Amino acid sequence: MQSESQALSTTAVTENTPRTPTSTSQHGIHDYDGSPEGNPSPTDDVGAESPISAEQLALDAALAASLQDISAAASSENRGLNIRDTPSPPAYNRIVEYEQAATPSARKKDEGPVFEVVKKARSPNDKRSPIQDLPNEILTHSLAHLTPSDLASMSLVSKRFHDLVTGPHAWRTAFAHYFPGPDSINAMLQDDSDDDQAVVRSEKRAFTRLTALASWRSEYIMRTRLLRSLSRGKPVPAPASTHTPRSGHAAISAPITMYSSQLLTSINHLHATYGSGLNKRFPRFVHGADDYGTATSSDPSAAKVDPWGLSDPNTFLQFAERFPGDSQYGLGPGEVIGVPNVMDVSQPYGMVSGEGSPGGMTYYRSTEEMRGRFLTFSSAMSKPDLGIPKFLSSNEAITSVWLAKSPAIPALSEGLIGIMCGSSLGVLTAYSLGSINAGNHRDQRFGRGEMTARWVLSPGVPIIAIVVDNEYSLKRYAQNRIWAVVLNALGEAFYLTKFPKRPHIDRSIRMDDEMIERTAWSSGRTVYWNAIEPSRRVAKLDPYADSGVDGSYSPRSSWNGMCLSKEQTKAETHEIEDFASRKPKDFQRTCVGWDMRRRLEVDFAGDDGNNAGENVVVFECGLEEESTPLVKRYTRCRILQKASTDTASTPPLTAGSTEPSTPPSLFGGTTSPALAPTSSLSFDRLEDNLSQDGFDGSATPRQMTEEWRTSEFLLGGLKNVQMLTTAVDNSTFATQTMSEDPLLGFSGMSTASSPSLTPISATEPGVNAADVPGQRARLCAVGTKLGTVLLWNMRAPVSRSVEATNMLEPVRIVYTDSPQISCLALSSLYLVHGGNDGLVQAWDPLASDTQPIRTLNSRFSSRARRRLVQAQASAQGVGINMYAAGALSLDPDPTVLRGMVSLGNQLRYWSYSSSAADQYKSHKRRLRRSERGSNNGGERFSGATRTNLKDYIANEKFELDREKQLRQKDAQRFAGRFGTELLDGSEEEMLAYAAMLSQETLEQESRRRVSDASTAFSTAASSIGQSNWSTADATPASPSPREVAPRTDDELDADIAEAIRQSLAASPGAGYDIPIRHAKPRNKKAPSAKSSPRLAGKSKEAEMSDLDFALQLSLAEEQSRRSLEESEPFPGLPVASGRGKGKGRERA
Repeated sequence: MQSESQALSTTAVTENTPRTPTSTSQHGIHDYDGSPEGNPSPTDDVGAESPISAEQLALDAALAASLQDISAAASSENRGLNIRDTPSPPAYNRIVEYEQAATPSARKKDEGPVFEVVKKARSPNDKRSPIQDLPNEILTHSLAHLTPSDLASMSLVSKRFHDLVTGPHAWRTAFAHYFPGPDSINAMLQDDSDDDQAVVRSEKRAFTRLTALASWRSEYIMRTRLLRSLSRGKPVPAPASTHTPRSGHAAISAPITMYSSQLLTSINHLHATYGSGLNKRFPRFVHGADDYGTATSSDPSAAKVDPWGLSDPNTFLQFAERFPGDSQYGLGPGEVIGVPNVMDVSQPYGMVSGEGSPGGMTYYRSTEEMRGRFLTFSSAMSKPDLGIPKFLSSNEAITSVWLAKSPAIPALSEGLIGIMCGSSLGVLTAYSLGSINAGNHRDQRFGRGEMTARWVLSPGVPIIAIVVDNEYSLKRYAQNRIWAVVLNALGEAFYLTKFPKRPHIDRSIRMDDEMIERTAWSSGRTVYWNAIEPSRRVAKLDPYADSGVDGSYSPRSSWNGMCLSKEQTKAETHEIEDFASRKPKDFQRTCVGWDMRRRLEVDFAGDDGNNAGENVVVFECGLEEESTPLVKRYTRCRILQKASTDTASTPPLTAGSTEPSTPPSLFGGTTSPALAPTSSLSFDRLEDNLSQDGFDGSATPRQMTEEWRTSEFLLGGLKNVQMLTTAVDNSTFATQTMSEDPLLGFSGMSTASSPSLTPISATEPGVNAADVPGQRARLCAVGTKLGTVLLWNMRAPVSRSVEATNMLEPVRIVYTDSPQISCLALSSLYLVHGGNDGLVQAWDPLASDTQPIRTLNSRFSSRARRRLVQAQASAQGVGINMYAAGALSLDPDPTVLRGMVSLGNQLRYWSYSSSAADQYKSHKRRLRRSERGSNNGGERFSGATRTNLKDYIANEKFELDREKQLRQKDAQRFAGRFGTELLDGSEEEMLAYAAMLSQETLEQESRRRVSDASTAFSTAASSIGQSNWSTADATPASPSPREVAPRTDDELDADIAEAIRQSLAASPGAGYDIPIRHAKPRNKKAPSAKSSPRLAGKSKEAEMSDLDFALQLSLAEEQSRRSLEESEPFPGLPVASGRGKGKGRERA
């Protein structure tokens, strides 16, 4: 038998040999023998110096043998065999083996194909570059690894490199390499070599561009420089003012300003006006705390709080304080609905607060008044024939509020819409802002906080969210776009595209509260709220029909366009009253998905090319016990109906031009002259030109089919997600539709800050939305209870049909150090998160760096964090957390690095310099380097001593002298090339002199043409032997004094030549058969270099006369010679000319 030690030694030596079980014909266990020489035992070799791999393999084999012995011993105990114990390996080796067996071995990272550099034999005279043989694809991907400045300089290498670098593909590839985007999420999967989990890298990046006329080059350079400026945190230079600081000290504003808000509780609402375009100014903030319903305003440049709001004594109690022991959000017994107090703030218009308890009221304070007022509530009035149901204010709680942030909605609605409040009974009420920014076209004036319109959208189901488009415009209104979206507790969403109209009321009539409410109900019936069909409530399964009502049905207010009779209106009103009297437990028993903690975000600027494409995102936060987190997106799509074969096709509403045809009216009526074919269809006054017969409640044309398609945002594999806060990108170019986008529609000069780029010509074809850098994406973010932030693209591709639901992965997942995310803010450049521990950090949503770009506020001390953890574990909970970041606000211009965060009742404002991005613009004068040891750049002086001041003056003088010399050189070059300084005259004199020279040259040319024509005519007449010759002057006589000048010798010679010519022409000459060849006239020297135009013309005429005279003489000589030859009987031979080349030519 072969010993086991030999087998172990063989296994240890041949470590690459696969282990195969040894088959033998003998049974039983081999006895252990001593190890032969040359094959030491594993026990003897424990402390020896040997290779680690061989020792480890030997120990593995020993362990396997011992385990085999133990199993064999257990199987042979019944047979009574004597088993000999085998030595086991040391204990520490068994522990290591056990840990290695329990831990899965890490797979080796698949590094892709291995490239080997092979040196190519080249001749010494071979000057060709091997790089020229590479294809453009490899060169482009190689250049993508360069920095922006190096990539731009590669265009100077050669013409081929210039073509590659100046094209968009190289910059797009470099952008995708520097900003991984969604590839950062799949980084962990790239280490897995399993083919089933292979990750395909995508070169597409979804983001909102930073500038108006952006390209991949400008976007890459601007984004990298702005992120670098944010990470550096350089302060913004203070603007120049009349009150200059002390000599030698420059005014530098601090990058961080922190001050108190003078409020008694934590701030969770912030709004600011930053200005736009050339109207950039210091922002002003308004900040509110919904715990007590108070708000104040401040100026961060002065770090001072305004008196507004400090003297208002009104504070409000929370639902938990008024109804202790009752569950919030309609949960628990389900008898009463109560929520924490709600609030909304607006820097231009003030603040509005609503009490979330039964019997709660709405409080509004304008920025123009120091104390506010309570708005009108339900008065229990009932008019069923008018569609006015009866609601008791004692059962009604305010669950959502909205306040206008811009004058767009108040102006377009003619003052009707300024404040909106949603109640627990499903009633939506609109109020006016009063005389603020009253339009000149208004027919009526409204009081501040006056009720203007009311609707019942979901009776008995609370309205929990109201979102309104602050960028709404007359153009969007003409395109029938959505301007308001509301959400109720069952997840139903409603939207509105038209504004209500108030019936005419005589101004002389004094309106009381009851009449104001009745007028508000009448105004609400002029428009209709449409429901998003996929979001309709779902009834619970009721197989035995225990419930007497249908859980999927709910009545709501009709509108005048339905043309209901009084009986129908009365029946509808009674049904609404019946649903409004139900308890929350009734809806929870019959319907699925009662959740009052849902969140709503709307992308009003989404566009599908047919004046639609709005995206409504509903977040089911999963904060309740039996609820699951879910994010759904509803996208509004308009599809053009295909015309049938028997009906004529009509031009679509959204077409830019129409074909010259006479189809039926666009909206169902007869053909209207307003729809005549034109080159471009204007939507500015669309409602005045189109009939109302073809509209339904939402004013959607019948030609277009409107659909709502559903998408689901996935959570990136995260489990047990609880969403606490949401945010959406509100940057300048994220809130623009395709028709408003300057890069797509060439709408003119942009008002936003952008680098100097070559503008697009209006005659060039429009840019496709897919070719725009970032694909016009808009990001939304959600913060979770685990400290993670998930980002999605709200404008990701929609599903193919209404029935299908497509799944969308997040574009970025950020893992922060905060225990919970309490607030978020998002811009086109960076994401800012605020944690409940006070940690505030800025991140790159495109994942150029997985670490935070900058920490705007560090977390509080360890003692504060320990108390926070203890409060979370207590039965009462945290309550009011004065350490947490409550609210965030960012400048909508992403190129301006400023914003604010609230930390408890403290305000922290930051403003960083973005001068690195400003250097992307072209400047005539190069920025000078700053002085050593100074943080200032450019041409600003920050010295503190007289020596530095003298050096600064000397440098400035040297710069001025150099610029003066450059200007003198340019002036001399222009003068030598274009004669700009001739005769030392002014510009007007030089122009007059040039005009005089041009006119004189024109006269000379005209006289020369007339003289040449007359000479040619006289020569032709003499050659054909005409006896009469006209001696008239070729040019008409003029009274110019130049004509009476004395005759010169040249003129006399010309007259003599003319007389001889006429005498010769008097006798008829015989015809000549020989060809006449005109000799080239010899150049005669002009009598004077400064001859006048008249003398120049006479000399030319004299030269032509001499030529004619010479021709006549030669003809006469030839004629006499021929006559002599005819008389001689034996003429002589012709003499050959010796001056020709080649063969001699005979002289005639």
